[in-house]
Amino acid sequence: MPKNTQNPGHGRLTRLTKQHKIALAGVATLGAAALAFSAVPGDAGTTTNDAASSAHVAYSSEPIKDVKASVTDQLAGASVKAEAIQAKADAKAKAAKAAAKAKADAAAKKKAAAAAAAKKKAEAARKAKAKKAASRAAQRVKLQPVAATTYANNLNGWINHALAIMKQKGIPGSYNGLYKNIMRESSGNPSAVNGWDVNAVNGTPSIGLLQVIQPTFNAYHVSGTSTNIYDPVANITAAANYAADRYGSIDNVNSAY
Repeated sequence: MPKNTQNPGHGRLTRLTKQHKIALAGVATLGAAALAFSAVPGDAGTTTNDAASSAHVAYSSEPIKDVKASVTDQLAGASVKAEAIQAKADAKAKAAKAAAKAKADAAAKKKAAAAAAAKKKAEAARKAKAKKAASRAAQRVKLQPVAATTYANNLNGWINHALAIMKQKGIPGSYNGLYKNIMRESSGNPSAVNGWDVNAVNGTPSIGLLQVIQPTFNAYHVSGTSTNIYDPVANITAAANYAADRYGSIDNVNSAY
C-alpha cells in the first residue's frame, strides 16, 4: 500500500517515541476505567455468601468529572509535547541544511578562487615566457656579427680608422683637424722620429704621425688600439685624446703642442 504523503499529521504521529506511546496508552486505559466506573448506578448493591443483608453504596459523579478533565488535559499536554519535539527536530534539520549549504557555497567559492589564481599564474608564466623569448631574439639580433669595416693602409685609411674609434670613445676631432696636424708634424710618415728637440735631449723623442713622446702615448693610449707607438691609428688616437684633454680638441691645435 502506498504511504500517505499528503497528511502532515500522520508523519508527525509516526515519529512519537515509545515512551509517548506508553503514556498515551496509560491515559486511554485510565479514561476507559473512569467511564466504566461512572456507568454503575448509584443504588447498586453487592452480595456475599456470608452477608445476611445487602448494603447500599452511593457514588458521586463529581470525582468522575474530575478524571475526565484530567484525561483531557493529559492528552492535550502530550499532543503539545509531541508538537514541540517535532518542531525542535524540524528546526535542527533546517539548521543542518543551512549549514550544509553554507559549507557547499564556501567550497565553491574557494574552488573558484583557486581556479582564478591558477589562471592568473598561468597567464603570468605565459607573459614571462614570451618576454624571455623576445629578449633572446633581440639578443640574437644584437649579437649578429657585423661585417668589419676595412680601411686602406695609407694616410687616408689611417685617419678614417682613427676617426671611427674616436667617435666610439667620445674623443672630439675632425678629418681636417687630424690631417693638418699630421702634415705639419711628420708629413704623413708613421716612422718619423725627432732626434733633435728638447724631448730628444731628455731621452724621449717625438715619434710617429703626430710626434707623440712615449710617456704621453702611455698616459693617453686608447683601449682597443695597438700599444706600439709607431702604429698609425694608435698614434693618432692617443695624440687626439691628449689634445682633447689639454686643448679641447685636436682641431684647436695649430702649432707644436
